[in-house]
Amino acid sequence: MNTKDLTARYRSRFGGREHFRQGVWRILAREYFVRWIDRNATILDLGCGYCEFINEIPAKKKYGMDLNPEAHRHAAKGVLVLEQDCSITWTLPDASLDVIFTSNFFEHLPGKTALESAISEAFRCLKPGGRLISMGPNVKHITGAYWDFFDHHIPLTEKSVSEALANQGFGIEQCIGRFLPYTMSDGVKYPLWTLRVYLRFPPLWKLFGRQFLVIARKAALSEAS
Repeated sequence: MNTKDLTARYRSRFGGREHFRQGVWRILAREYFVRWIDRNATILDLGCGYCEFINEIPAKKKYGMDLNPEAHRHAAKGVLVLEQDCSITWTLPDASLDVIFTSNFFEHLPGKTALESAISEAFRCLKPGGRLISMGPNVKHITGAYWDFFDHHIPLTEKSVSEALANQGFGIEQCIGRFLPYTMSDGVKYPLWTLRVYLRFPPLWKLFGRQFLVIARKAALSEAS
């Protein structure tokens, strides 16, 4: 997909919901995912889109990576956007990142070879002991609705993502098949306080969760055999 098509798709899919999405990501970043991310960390948001996550997460050095040229316009001050294909060599040094975060992105890659290449680059760029946090729609719990988005290419579950990460050398710290509900691109704009309640009450995840959450870690030097 060329960048013009990508920009048009983002605008069509998320137009008119930016304020709501920002509120959702503010809660997710600052009240949930922050537990895995030190304030002095260097972090990359892989497939950063409109930078909702990377803008909100407290960190010392912040990168976003996306092919959509509009990512630059949405990035907050201090966020450096890398406009590149994630399946080719990243413009980052070895062992330069503490955390890589990615949400609803892996399924949009054109195939498993591209996904494997992206994970390999993530492993290279993470410091020993660094984490990759991955979230996305779980085809086991969405079934046919997974294909309602034209640019979904790879059907994934928490187990297939975990296996792909393990194949590249990651250890799996958490593997949750049901985490968040499916999508924020359409549907009802629920009051944001309901998200706080949802995050604090995991039994609700088993009822409404349609996205996986997988947290993987690159072994620290002291753990390497």
